[in-house]
Amino acid sequence: MRALLLRWITAIMLSAATLAGVASSRAEAQSEFMRGDRMPYDAFDRLRKTDIDVPNGVIHVGFAPGEMALPKDKILDWVKMSSRAISTYYGRFPVDSLRLLLVPVDGPRVRGGTTWGYRGAAIRVTIGRDASEDDLKRDWVMVHEMVHTALPDLDDRYGWLSEGLAVYIEPIARVQAGDLTAREIWHAMARDMPKGLPQAGDRGLDNTDTWGRKYWGGAMFCLLADVEIRKATNNKLGLQDAMRGVIAAGGNHEKDWTIERVLSTADKAVGVDVLTRLHNEMGPKPVTPDLATLWRELGVRMNGESVAFDDSAPLAAIRKAITERR
Repeated sequence: MRALLLRWITAIMLSAATLAGVASSRAEAQSEFMRGDRMPYDAFDRLRKTDIDVPNGVIHVGFAPGEMALPKDKILDWVKMSSRAISTYYGRFPVDSLRLLLVPVDGPRVRGGTTWGYRGAAIRVTIGRDASEDDLKRDWVMVHEMVHTALPDLDDRYGWLSEGLAVYIEPIARVQAGDLTAREIWHAMARDMPKGLPQAGDRGLDNTDTWGRKYWGGAMFCLLADVEIRKATNNKLGLQDAMRGVIAAGGNHEKDWTIERVLSTADKAVGVDVLTRLHNEMGPKPVTPDLATLWRELGVRMNGESVAFDDSAPLAAIRKAITERR
């Protein structure tokens, strides 16, 4: 009886050691893809890839070690849906080739992402092992990161332009692709845009590295630029055309450009100097736009947890044009 008990104890210990070894091995393998703040290009290049063709390019998708509740086909469908939104907005995919690394982590939902370009365009997204199809359908992270691939790499002090464009363009691209409604995103913008207004001690977008100013202050800059470009061109062109012009001129996240080159290239594409002028105003010093008047002129009326549109408002046609598919 004692010998049998010892055999059971030994078997349990061996099983536990084996499981611990497997878990340790998996954790070590995953850490290779999460270590530091740089894209693990060499480790990624050793993974088996699934290629997704996109307009004017290809996305090479690699999965880091780890189990997922969803089948890979569902996750790849999410990648395709996100890339469709980006290609719809920009008229093509911003880069010829993109490395996309998906790293499973504990929990639900899509947890975050980072984009690099120093050895070719690359994105790493962490996705919860328990993420559902609904989580992926609602996700904004993938499109947000893909927007980053369309902007040349800038000096860190201009992170507000990179993040602002991603915050502003991501929902618009998803509306144009049919994945969101215009009502949803105008409600979100009217609710959240005030987070980007300057606070006490603000020194302009170029010199104020706070979360609100970097993300929502940058998005506010983009909204103002979009509206002003459309005013100046009789609503024929907008920020979308300006940023398509940057890609047409060879600009994307694999290139290092100055902010002056980005803005002047975008301005040239639409034939007005709105972006450069706005940067000259909002970059070095705090500017507080009258958002309440802007919403009223666009015909956006907050109504609790929903929004109502006033199509008789003076800028209602501009509001509609911003989210119309081109």
